Amino acid sequence: MSQDAKKRRVAEAAFDKIRHLLDKNTPIGIGTGSTANCFIDVLAKSKIGILGAVASSKATEDRLRSYGIELLDLNSTGTLCVYIDGADEADSALNLIKGGGAALTREKIIAEASVQFICIADDSKRVDCLGTFPLPVEVIPMARSLVGRAMVKLGGDPEYREGVVTDNGNLILDVHNLFIVDPRGLELAINQIPGVVTCGLFAKRPADILLLAGEHAITELMRDQ
Repeated sequence: MSQDAKKRRVAEAAFDKIRHLLDKNTPIGIGTGSTANCFIDVLAKSKIGILGAVASSKATEDRLRSYGIELLDLNSTGTLCVYIDGADEADSALNLIKGGGAALTREKIIAEASVQFICIADDSKRVDCLGTFPLPVEVIPMARSLVGRAMVKLGGDPEYREGVVTDNGNLILDVHNLFIVDPRGLELAINQIPGVVTCGLFAKRPADILLLAGEHAITELMRDQ
């Protein structure tokens, strides 16, 4: 089965899982990337009416708008019942690396504001230890070199993602060669560096449910509370 087919299947599984929550009074959060796009497609095809969605990026806003799904402001919605998004890597404790699409800051904000975070991915994204996928770090432009030096001290090899400006007007450093045995500790350490907006580790607020599409079935993992 192709990766695209797996993404479609896991998006359908996520929709089936939250279908009972969806009505015209329900705001939800939706992330960024190809798997999140599949979820938007499934949601739109279902014709189920929802109050609207808080989007983690301008790209997601555009896709929602194309289907006529109302865009909501998180400042107005308050707490969301559920957030659906993909990941670049996920471990068995449902810690994640996100940010391949440069939307990590808004994704982290929406995840924090949601009662339940359901991560959807194909099974290639599951790893024993995070770090094979380069860790994105969003930085204020003037701090790019300062943060880069700090990441070297933490054992990483930072690379400036040229030509990319986030929706927040910032830059991305992709940090290679990390073997992340303490995701929460590293997340907190990186976020303390002056000039860092946030990093792509979702360990302080990991996923609650991870749905993984394999060749023949969907695997569901739940976070230990």
